[in-house]
Amino acid sequence: MSTLMEGLGHLKNHVSYPANKTAVIAACNSMSDWNKADKEWFMKTLPEGNYKGPTDIMNALLSKV
Repeated sequence: MSTLMEGLGHLKNHVSYPANKTAVIAACNSMSDWNKADKEWFMKTLPEGNYKGPTDIMNALLSKV
């Protein structure tokens, strides 16, 4: 659960919105507390698009699981 909480906090506090997938991925690549498998899943699963905030990102990811 801590990985999820850290990821959500990062999306909320370290991504400048609005942001497209490329900008979100760039911001998340600097996260040292996410393991490689989680980062790869995130990059593969996040759809192309423009995101107004972390809720948009979470909704996009939830639609893929």
